[in-house]
Formats: sequence, structure tokens, C-alpha cells
Amino acid sequence: MGVAVAFPDVLPAGYAWIEDEPEFDPDRHLALERPAELVMLADLGYTEEEITQKATPVAASTPFRLLTPEGAEIMLSVARRLREFARPAGDRIERMTRSGCYRSRWLRDLCISPDVTDHLTTIYGIEVAPHAMPVHLGHINYEPSTINEAIDKWHHDTLALDYVLTVTDPASVPGGRFEYFLGTKHEAAELAEQGETPPAERVVAPEFPAPGYAIALHGDMVVHRATPLTELVERITMVNGYMAMDPMLDDQSRTVDLIPVDDHACLWTEWAKFAAWRSHGRLSELLHELEFNPDREAVAHRLENAIADVQKAVDEMRGGEQRMLHYGG
Repeated sequence: MGVAVAFPDVLPAGYAWIEDEPEFDPDRHLALERPAELVMLADLGYTEEEITQKATPVAASTPFRLLTPEGAEIMLSVARRLREFARPAGDRIERMTRSGCYRSRWLRDLCISPDVTDHLTTIYGIEVAPHAMPVHLGHINYEPSTINEAIDKWHHDTLALDYVLTVTDPASVPGGRFEYFLGTKHEAAELAEQGETPPAERVVAPEFPAPGYAIALHGDMVVHRATPLTELVERITMVNGYMAMDPMLDDQSRTVDLIPVDDHACLWTEWAKFAAWRSHGRLSELLHELEFNPDREAVAHRLENAIADVQKAVDEMRGGEQRMLHYGG
């Protein structure tokens, strides 16, 4: 299993473990099955040039089983206990809980599980690790207070890779379907500029058989949403983030979007460690592979590129908040 940055041993200020949780047991709580099919980025219309430096050519999987019935019941219980920490994400989603892995040991252990990570590695076809920023681990979405708005508007994620897990039973939820666009994020942006959203004939709504099933996503490249409810009922999903272990690939992150969303007790330090990990890998490659070169500018460019993630993080941390990107309902 890949590990980029180890999960912290010390909780951030203001966090405490919830009590009376069962211990995570992969033998009892995991039921990892292979998805029947994979959709590729090329199927969505991305070019070979666009795909080359991305984490994986995989766009999405069909739903696959991740949790046993017992594991799904515990996941639902944990999500309900974490509901009190829910807050909005700008105007994109009304209720979500972030940083839940600093409150629930069971959720933490599921989200950093080596078994699940290895399973996602086989699906994506590359070595992955749980995301270096724990704010991206165990993100929980809840139903809104109205049926008039999409639960989560059309968007692509602020990180490269994740899975979306059904927590409540999909069969008991009227509406609230997970959907993704059979097109590129560039097309979604063009539609949004015209006041439009992805047309129904180019939208896929996967069927999730039961709670505890998930779909793997190339979140940064696949435009997706959760549709409005038709009745106000409990509807919960959990999203867990991953990253490619190759730091030479594109970053595919919009961490600046998280400034108005995530707790600053966690965000700045996690962001710094993530940027440091990527630049450390790029500097290591430079250290071992840079050959003698009389071209001053070429060498300076290589060095500049190696530290670009750190410099970008510094600039964005100091640059202030930005609106969380989405393409409407």
C-alpha cells in the first residue's frame, strides 16, 4: 500500500474522538468486489494530450461493493453521529461534514485501510494512497432542507481521485441520484456560460444496489452531481479521497477552494505537507537524474518546476478566499 503522508498522531485543536465506537475490522466490515466495467477519460472526449499527465486514464467505474451489511450499518451510525458538525460548502452543497476522520476512529481506519487502498489501485491501474490531506478523507454529504435544489450541484472535485459510497439505502431515497456527465469539464463550463447544464441524453445515473456500494471516480476530470430529492428524507453519501503516488504527474488539486470551507486548524498544515510531499518527490528526481547542462535557463526551469507546488501553495494561502467552483444545478 502506498502512503504519501502518514495520518497525524495528534488531533488538531478543537477535535476529540467520539466514544463507544466499534473497532474497524476489515474481515467483518469490508466486502471488496471488482466493478463490472470502467469508463475511460477518452470515452468522455478528453484528448490523448490531456490524459497523458493525469493520474490515470480511468474516468469512472460501475458501482461495486465495498462494505458488508455490518460495515454499512456502522458507516450509517457514524455518519449520523457526525451530522452535528455539518456545514455548507458555499452555494454548492447545503450540508456536509469534513475532517470526520479526526472524530471517528472507525471512519479513519476505513478511509486509510490498506485493503481498500490496494483495491482502488487495481481499479485505477496506478499506485495510489489515501490523500495526504485528511480533510479529503471521509467527506460526508447530507440531504438538504429543501427539495428545490440539487443536493450537490454539477462540479468536478478539488482533488484527483475518490470514491462515492452510498450510506443510506438508495432504494429508500426518492430522488437524490448520483449522476455524471458523458463529456469533459471544458464542455460543462461552456454549457454553464450559456446558462445550461449537461443534457439528459448525456448523463449517466449508475444504479447502486444497496448501502455500502461505491463508484470510483477520477474526480477532477468527471463532472458529476447529486440530483434534488422529491421528498425530504435522510440521504447520506461518503466520499474518500486518494492521490497518485507519482509526484511527477499533474497535481489536479484546487486546494484554494477549500479556504472558505475547511477548518483552518487543519487546512494550512495539511496543505503545506501535501505541497512539500510533491516538491520533495520532484526535487529527489532532480537530485538523482539531472545531468550536466551548460544551459542556465534550462536548469533553472527544472529547479523552478520542482518547487512549483510549494510556491503555488504559498501564493494561494496568502491570496485569500475564492468561490467554490461549480456549474449550477
